[in-house]
Amino acid sequence: MKAKDCIFFQLTKASLAGTGFVAGKVEHLGVTTSQAMVLNFLGEEDCIPQHVLGQKVQITSATMTGILDRLEKMDLVERRPQPADRRALLACLTKRGVRYAKEIHSTMVEANAEFLSQLSPEESSTLRDLLNQVREDRS
Repeated sequence: MKAKDCIFFQLTKASLAGTGFVAGKVEHLGVTTSQAMVLNFLGEEDCIPQHVLGQKVQITSATMTGILDRLEKMDLVERRPQPADRRALLACLTKRGVRYAKEIHSTMVEANAEFLSQLSPEESSTLRDLLNQVREDRS
């Protein structure tokens, strides 16, 4: 097998292409791709426990803490005590964060379509299914 045919090389290059592509789409907002992903998830379900958000985004609690710290400094997110467990924190969008989350969601919908435009709808669906399968089998 040639090095360029190695699945790990192919996955790394595809990931870098996707990350770079979406970074260019959200850079005008002054957020990173990871921050945009967190805001996008909070746009779907706001004021959720920080650890649940980390599970949804599939990042470690330490990484989530760092992202939320930066988003708090940008006045996009605030952390609130969870009423049922005051030791746990809820990650909540601020008013400004809600606007960002809506714009990021629209941007992600357009970016997905543009990034996958050379694939047919069936190929796009197959690609997503295969990536999910590989990721779930290794989690």
